[in-house]
Amino acid sequence: MVRIEHQTKTYGDTKAVDELTLSISPGEICGFIGHNGAGKTTTIKACCGILGFEQGEILVDGHSVRREPLECKKRIAYIPDNPDLYDYLSGIQYLRFVGDVFRVPSEERTQRIRRYGDLFDLTKDLAQPISAYSHGMKQKLSIIAGWLHNPRLIIMDEPFVGLDPLASHQLKEMMREHCQRGGSIFFSTHVLEVAEKLCDRVAIIRRGRLIKCGTMEEVRGDASLEEVFLELEEDHA
Repeated sequence: MVRIEHQTKTYGDTKAVDELTLSISPGEICGFIGHNGAGKTTTIKACCGILGFEQGEILVDGHSVRREPLECKKRIAYIPDNPDLYDYLSGIQYLRFVGDVFRVPSEERTQRIRRYGDLFDLTKDLAQPISAYSHGMKQKLSIIAGWLHNPRLIIMDEPFVGLDPLASHQLKEMMREHCQRGGSIFFSTHVLEVAEKLCDRVAIIRRGRLIKCGTMEEVRGDASLEEVFLELEEDHA
């Protein structure tokens, strides 16, 4: 579903991402772990076509992010850690706008908005302007918008920040369901307990370089994910 090959991104003299190679298969949830500034968001934005990169290649469902950006974006949903939405629109107007962009048929759109709006207890607030939403409500709206066009690949940056426990549980269930249908999820997180319980695959990045990658069992071994992460941080310090 995703193949990152020797991706390199530089800011001035600093390599934010350095020769990163990573692949995610259909049906997999892959957690992307690293300290602040490790290169997670830079990698994620490059996968979405938001941020360019100097070297390497990124393929989404066999399509090049560089050469076929629209084909890639049709297949992707991107949910950032801090949703930057159109505050002057109401929630339902924003979802209809997203549905128009991705050409989601009217009946499918209505069904999905109702389903996910009810799931996140947001349906009653969709008529309100987004400017009146809390951070958690904006996060829920962004998640609903991401699922609206039934993308093949869902990419999320710290998706559980700002969500209450019930909403976090609902999101985890949606992630599993998406992958059971053959989709893939690539998400960054600082919450290692969540990654350990949820992910099929995990990738650990430090200073722009991938230092460990594999299935959860391969990476974790007999230890906890937190223990492995801290040990790797010490080894590469």
